[in-house]
Formats: sequence, structure tokens, C-alpha cells
Amino acid sequence: MTVITVPFPPSTLSGHAKGKHYYAKARTTAQWRQWACQAALAAKASAPEGNGDIPILIRFIPPNRRGDRVNFPNRVKAVIDGIADALKVNDSRFLPSYEFCEPEAPGRVEVVL
Repeated sequence: MTVITVPFPPSTLSGHAKGKHYYAKARTTAQWRQWACQAALAAKASAPEGNGDIPILIRFIPPNRRGDRVNFPNRVKAVIDGIADALKVNDSRFLPSYEFCEPEAPGRVEVVL
């Protein structure tokens, strides 16, 4: 079991985030994807053999009680993409399950492979 930890993603990564600046969101998304890739490499994560599903647990530990838990999975798309990059797999192989924890400052997301 490998645990990859990243800071809690900002609401700007939500699919419904409003704003006029597409490039600012694209830059933020690329930055989070790169951070997640580096975190996965640092954790020495590896993909299982074969071409089947890869079950993952995504544990959300928000920094406070604000925010909508229904939207939290939408915020981690860039993180999942970065982990897939590090593992050199297509992210469609991931079979996610979610756990929503009590808030802890500063907040984080743990992805368990």
C-alpha cells in the first residue's frame, strides 16, 4: 500500500469554477498535475501488473467545514492525472472510492494505492 499526499486542492480546480481567465485555471491545473506526479514519484508508487482496474482510495481531509463534499472529487482530477503520469498508466484504469474525513488544518488529500 502506497499513500500519496498532496495539499487540499483549491476551489478553482472545480469543474464549475467561475472566472474569465481560462489560462489562469489551465496554469493552476498544470501545476497541480505536476505536484501530484512529483508526490507519486517521491512515494515510490508503482502500478500493478496487467491492464485491469487499479483501485484507489481518495481520502479528503479538508482544512475547514466550508465547501461542498459533493464537489471535492471534481477538484482532484489534476491530482489523479499527475499520479497516472507518474505510474505511466491511463487514468481510466483507476477505480476510485472516496472517504470524507473531519477537517484538519491545513488540509490535505491522501490517495491510497
